[in-house]
Amino acid sequence: VPLVESGGGLVQAGGSLRLSCAASGRTFSMHVMGWFRQAPGKEREFVAGISSNGGRTNYADSVKGRFTISRDKNTVYLQMNSLKPEDTAVYYCAASSRILSVSRGEYDYDYWGQGTQVTVSS
Repeated sequence: VPLVESGGGLVQAGGSLRLSCAASGRTFSMHVMGWFRQAPGKEREFVAGISSNGGRTNYADSVKGRFTISRDKNTVYLQMNSLKPEDTAVYYCAASSRILSVSRGEYDYDYWGQGTQVTVSS
């Protein structure tokens, strides 16, 4: 698995978590990176993405203003504030070498992590 997520857990509504996604065995410094999530019984959905140089970001409307994506050389972060119960899901990190700008489509991404569970209690 080339990408490894960490930082998930259980938090109360209104709380914060910071997810990390680290490259394992290869570099992703030239890749567009994204975070997706999948709640039980629902399809996987785009959460946030960042360009290879970190200069451009894109967010789902549902998380805009609450989540922040960032990156350094080989790690991508997702700072999640003001969490809501509807944010509960397995969060996945993804990387793409085929696109030049952030895509919301999961099929544009080539590499995926194993996922980390985020649970927000009300």
